[in-house]
Amino acid sequence: QVQLVESGGRSVPAGGSLRLSCAASQLAFSSYTMGWFRQAPGKERTFLGCINWSGGRTYYANSMKGPFTITRNNAEKTVDLQMNSLTPEDTAIYYCAASTQDAPVYGPNEYHYWGQGTQVTVSS
Repeated sequence: QVQLVESGGRSVPAGGSLRLSCAASQLAFSSYTMGWFRQAPGKERTFLGCINWSGGRTYYANSMKGPFTITRNNAEKTVDLQMNSLTPEDTAIYYCAASTQDAPVYGPNEYHYWGQGTQVTVSS
């Protein structure tokens, strides 16, 4: 059974940084585009960015360019999301997801596997 498990979410003050990680199991990890999404209370799940199978190409939502960086390690089957300059508006549950389509993959419906999410809370 494919599993994606996010970790690293916690409470941080505004202006701080966090690094989220997603570990995959039972997945041909290097064959998948990996994406990061987030969902704030009462809002839809939104695309943050994705990385292609090799890690050579990354794509970000326009509002995420700069403060957020996605990297992957195919040997360890992990994909990370580095977040800097956090604001209270970044408070949300953060999800990683896997897609068989080549990057860029923007729509949540184009992802086949999802993690359970990790909570990030940014205080002012």
